[in-house]
Amino acid sequence: MEIRKLTIDNYEKMTKLWSKARLPFRPSGRDSREAVAAEMKANPGFFLGAFEDDQLVGLVVVSCDLRKGWLNRLAVDPGYRHRGVAKNLIVEAEKTLRKRDIKIFCALIEEYNDTSKEFFKRCGYVEHRDIIYFSKRESDEV
Repeated sequence: MEIRKLTIDNYEKMTKLWSKARLPFRPSGRDSREAVAAEMKANPGFFLGAFEDDQLVGLVVVSCDLRKGWLNRLAVDPGYRHRGVAKNLIVEAEKTLRKRDIKIFCALIEEYNDTSKEFFKRCGYVEHRDIIYFSKRESDEV
């Protein structure tokens, strides 16, 4: 397995993997090819893919707000789970954030996703139940 930076040429593979991993995404909004290309241009190296024999088997999207780093859209092909793919992607995402002097790493996980919650706990992340997430969106696609 090789972890490497994704480019817009990987976009179709990314959306197929998100679908295969049953991860919701918004192809008409924030996850559109144009939006992803703009994010990749602004932050090269924030889209990381795990490849096996040139097949994309996992990916994570990194972001930061200058105080905290975020691991977003972590997805692994169901046929490649329990092989260390997600763990390796998290390690690389944290390295990427450390290069920007980020020392707090975060992930938002849906309440129902017990598998992901337990996985992040095993990776050293702490669940915070004292925080309520609010958002305001200009549309359902952002």
